[in-house]
Amino acid sequence: MIAAMRHLVLVLGDQLNRDSSAFDGFDPAVDIVWMAEERHESLRVPSSRIRTVMFLAAMRHFRDDLRAEGWQVDYQLLADSKGSLAQALDAALRRLRPSGVIWFEPGEWQVRADLLAVLERHGLPPVVRDDRHFLCTPERFAAHAAERKQLRMEFFYRQMRREHRVLLDAEGEPEGGEWNFDSENRKSFGKAGPPRLTESAPVAFVPDATTREVLREVAEAFPENPGELASFDWPVTPAEALRALQDFVQHRLANFGDYQDAMWTAEPWLFHSRLSAAMNLKLLNPRVVIAAVEAEYRSGRAPLAAVEGFIRQILGWREYVRGIYWTQMPDYADRNALAANQPLPDFFWTGETDMACLKDAVTQTLQHGYAHHIQRLMVTGLYTLLYGVAPRAVHEWYLGVYVDAIEWVELPNTIGMSQYADGGVMASKPYVASGKYIDRMSNYCKGCRYKPAESVGDNACPFTTLYWDFLNTHADSLAKNPRMGMQLKNLNRLDADARARIAAQAAAHRHAHQPQSPV
Repeated sequence: MIAAMRHLVLVLGDQLNRDSSAFDGFDPAVDIVWMAEERHESLRVPSSRIRTVMFLAAMRHFRDDLRAEGWQVDYQLLADSKGSLAQALDAALRRLRPSGVIWFEPGEWQVRADLLAVLERHGLPPVVRDDRHFLCTPERFAAHAAERKQLRMEFFYRQMRREHRVLLDAEGEPEGGEWNFDSENRKSFGKAGPPRLTESAPVAFVPDATTREVLREVAEAFPENPGELASFDWPVTPAEALRALQDFVQHRLANFGDYQDAMWTAEPWLFHSRLSAAMNLKLLNPRVVIAAVEAEYRSGRAPLAAVEGFIRQILGWREYVRGIYWTQMPDYADRNALAANQPLPDFFWTGETDMACLKDAVTQTLQHGYAHHIQRLMVTGLYTLLYGVAPRAVHEWYLGVYVDAIEWVELPNTIGMSQYADGGVMASKPYVASGKYIDRMSNYCKGCRYKPAESVGDNACPFTTLYWDFLNTHADSLAKNPRMGMQLKNLNRLDADARARIAAQAAAHRHAHQPQSPV
């Protein structure tokens, strides 16, 4: 142990990048890295055991890599949990007595506040380093936001493309003459189903001894938490994350664009990248991802629409969401523009429902800690929005169950994009649709007892019933939104009797799905 410690470098579970600015000037003779596993982090919301394993396995591998370089890492194991991360840090400071603390900002507002309070009590305000993992600082985004009445991702995305010179031609204009090729990326699979999935299946990472130990400990420590562990195969090291990137660009990128919004029963991966968890834990640098994907277009191996659509998710949406989080917190988590107050139905923790789309999306979530963006937005998210689940409950479910969930990225996607609880800060309109959308973009409805075209009766699709009930309930407020005009025009074609029958069926559905026991 260091006799007289200079700096304690604080590293959290989503800060596992070796090129972190927190390590600039690190001297193993006088500095030490501090990391801690804490039970509280898996219990404050019911964190999926898959998610917990992802974090802890990645942290232990990162610890071991630093120690192999000769660095001292003060590491608290799960078995030595102090109660909370703040309590663990407090105990470490009393024991180690550093002269200073270096960090870059945590990815969660409350964690930041709790840790800052500890540091202030010890008279050790942190030396804050820029988080160069990201391509846009919170300050840069705040300046962008201050110039606009509405924060729309598209305009931010164009600025990022220009600033970082991504997918630009020799004249500095967008490749292909357009900034956005989203209209080309909305295909469904049709009756034949997804093409060539065997060849495109993502690489699976067999747990090594370190990860197997984490799997055992998590199973024992959190027996009541959701999530299965048998299929855990996520990348938990930078080398594995890079291999996952290479696998994606080689086998799935070319088809990503066409089918990024499509869904298919029992096919969780399709042509998606499976890179979000590795990026959000900072095992994988987004610049490396963007460069690798752009290179596929430059070499002619992937079409422009697929490449642009994927890069938009990283350089546009991911950076935009982070900017929203830091400019809107701390009250953003409690916004509820639509006054939704229903509890989350029990089947979100079990997958036990006769709604085929929800059964598939929730079941794979519990099995793998994963669902792709359309399953999140237009199946689980759409259902909770139409049902009227309290946005905070939806947020806590998403934060708990997905391996890639860090609050800075998950909260705005849920509160703003999925649930429209921020009243339009992020999205220009609520993303609402009937069961017909799910029928068009998947094969779920073919194996379901419910009929997406029907809104009342024994065979009525709950999505369709709740869709019309949602429009009817919020018609006055939605009428102020010009993008809702067509949907409200269709609503107005329903007479009073039809609306009453829909409302009654929606109420019966909500009553039937009230939670029977606390989770």
